[in-house]
Amino acid sequence: MTAVEVPQAQSSAGHPTSRIDETVHQRHRLGILTITAEAKRAEFGYLRETLGLTAGNLSRHLTVLEEAGMVQVEKGYAGRRPRTWVRITSRGREALAAELSALIELVRRHRAADGS
Repeated sequence: MTAVEVPQAQSSAGHPTSRIDETVHQRHRLGILTITAEAKRAEFGYLRETLGLTAGNLSRHLTVLEEAGMVQVEKGYAGRRPRTWVRITSRGREALAAELSALIELVRRHRAADGS
């Protein structure tokens, strides 16, 4: 097996995959962060339907993100109906931006290697 030739500037900075955060990268959590970054807040039912999750699965993903300080979960009422809303925090926005930056760099490298 031969070694891959990598320009010195790239090899010293590390591969973009080393910047991927497993908490954010999981597809449903990435979806939660992306949706909540686009809106002031997202309702639990909307997230559940949009992401195709059960209530229990969504709750578990929200717990992981909440414990990491990336989202804030608010419970309240819309009229007489109980509702749960999710907001992204500044830490969540930073983590999402870092994730997207790493993914963009991966795409850039892939295109450069393919000559696209």
